[in-house]
Amino acid sequence: MSNKEVKAALKSARDAIRNKEYKEALKHCKAVLKQEKNNYNAWVFIGLAAAELEQPDQAKGAYKKAIELEPNQLLAWQGLANLYEKPNQIDVKGDLADVYQKLLELYESGDKQKWCDVCNKLVELYHQEKKYLEVAETWQKLIRMKQEEGAEKAELHQLWKKMIQLLKDSTRNQDNKTGQLLLTAFEHALDSADTVPGEDHQNLYKDFIQCLSKFPHEVARLEKACHDMMALYPTMIYPLEVLCLHFVNAGTLSEKALHCFSRLSEMDASSGPGIIGFGIKCFKEKKYREAVESLTEGLQKTNQCPAAWHYLAEAQMKIHEHRNAVLSCNRALEALGTPEGPNLRWKNLALQLKAETLIKIADADAAEEAIKALEQIVDASSDPLVSALRGQAYLNKGLMDQASKISQELLLSHPDLAEAHALEGFIHYSQKNYEQAEKSFLNAIEKKAGTAEYHQYLGLTYWFMSDETRKDKGKALTQFLKAAKLDSYLGSAFCYLGNYYRDIAGDKSRARGCYKKAFELDETDEESGTAAVNLSVELGDMDTALSILNEVTGKARPGTAKWAWLHRGLYYLRTGQPSQAVADLQAALRADPKDSNCWESLGEAYLNRGSYSTALKSFRKASELNPGLVYSIYRAAALEQILGKYENAIATYQQILKKTENYVPALKG
Repeated sequence: MSNKEVKAALKSARDAIRNKEYKEALKHCKAVLKQEKNNYNAWVFIGLAAAELEQPDQAKGAYKKAIELEPNQLLAWQGLANLYEKPNQIDVKGDLADVYQKLLELYESGDKQKWCDVCNKLVELYHQEKKYLEVAETWQKLIRMKQEEGAEKAELHQLWKKMIQLLKDSTRNQDNKTGQLLLTAFEHALDSADTVPGEDHQNLYKDFIQCLSKFPHEVARLEKACHDMMALYPTMIYPLEVLCLHFVNAGTLSEKALHCFSRLSEMDASSGPGIIGFGIKCFKEKKYREAVESLTEGLQKTNQCPAAWHYLAEAQMKIHEHRNAVLSCNRALEALGTPEGPNLRWKNLALQLKAETLIKIADADAAEEAIKALEQIVDASSDPLVSALRGQAYLNKGLMDQASKISQELLLSHPDLAEAHALEGFIHYSQKNYEQAEKSFLNAIEKKAGTAEYHQYLGLTYWFMSDETRKDKGKALTQFLKAAKLDSYLGSAFCYLGNYYRDIAGDKSRARGCYKKAFELDETDEESGTAAVNLSVELGDMDTALSILNEVTGKARPGTAKWAWLHRGLYYLRTGQPSQAVADLQAALRADPKDSNCWESLGEAYLNRGSYSTALKSFRKASELNPGLVYSIYRAAALEQILGKYENAIATYQQILKKTENYVPALKG
């Protein structure tokens, strides 16, 4: 076949392809290849025809052969790209990306429009594969090309915005290089915006700041962006809120942070981050109740702030609201999710605080939960404080051997650690080894004198050690006073002071003051509430007694606060107010339906009210629950007599006299 015939055959092949006669085209091409096996155009045409005949492998082979012959010719590369772009081609995305890269190289010095088209396709391909770094680098090349061509500012602005859109999901991967390219895109988009200030520019700034807040190491850039946005948009609170939350999560309370909190509060008193900031300020100033109030309010508006939940848990811990503190720790852990980097520190802190709080609750279930929390702390095994907490949790769970083992190991490895000596003290105290407990707590106090709990336990050790140490003012009393001074929210310390002044010093007035304080700090402390009421009655101060009882019953849920209902019911009974007495004693029985004395008092109240049948039922119930209550049995007999049930009454009187021969009321009856 002559050169002229080869050209004619190729022309026939081209015409056949144009007419969609692909098999015919293949014949012509094969004829050419018999003569010229390295004919570039023949191989390209075979690729085209085979692709159309759904023979992808043959098409790919033909294109690759053509590329091998002429690596810098466009046709084969274009054909291969078209082949890989077909929907029936699978697992070719990597190959297609390589083809696009080669086409960019070939178009670069020539057809700029086609270069841009291929560039867009390559970016789309990388984006589908979530290869964000490649997306960013390729898109930047496109922008550079446009800049070299002298593109308008508005067009460049749209291109930077498109880059932001393409990379918006990349922050989840936290790839630093991609992150930097995304932040750069934001900065260029902001610089190239047409209307400044303006709504689009404002929204773009918000997105930029939100993006920056996801990069823990971009603190300076975040602060600068927030300040720049505040300068441009002085009435917008968004950048201030982000800045406040940044300071909260940083865990430091600098002058800068305080200024930020107060400025936000001035601009919008209802802003969640502003209220949270004020709560943290209160916490640092040791105003713990105000801190709890503000942090709770702020977190209702801005609840995805782990550091704020942690501060709230700490504040609740300080005022001994232990169960609430556990809930706040759980919310902190929920908000953290599966943390990395700086958030891992917050996770460890939240888990440790949760364990401490559960240990203060001091029951076996809470101890089990505390052990689970401690197990989740990263690098916990190397932290002696975590070990000491684990020892306390084992002790609360009744696992004395494990607690003792940890205590001995800690004393050997960390002899200067107060918590190690305190753990040893708690173990001795629980075993009533008071002399050893005294030594341990004195050692703990020597290492860490400012811990109220150590003084309280030393006081309790002296209280139970002997009559001498209990009465010695320099022993139990001194330690309880120190505990109360170091922690003014520690209700139990005031309760023990009340016990001392009532039982040892005989000072009812001072004892009543201590019990009242203890009860104000912890309204679930029935012992202190009851003692405050009883001493008020003994001191003839019924107003104080009633005010305490009214406050408790006013807040009580049905089936709770039995002691308060019972005390007030008995007061009404004594003062001739039987209807009120009935209502209160019924409320007391809802909390404890098996209290025979309460049933007896209720019977007395019904009797005084003239409700004889109901009184009879109450007295019978009391004697059923406690057959030794002779008075209830007698009252039941007397009521049967009043109600004309004489035979029953006689039988009941005889029943009493069998047990108590000389019981005069029964003999009279």
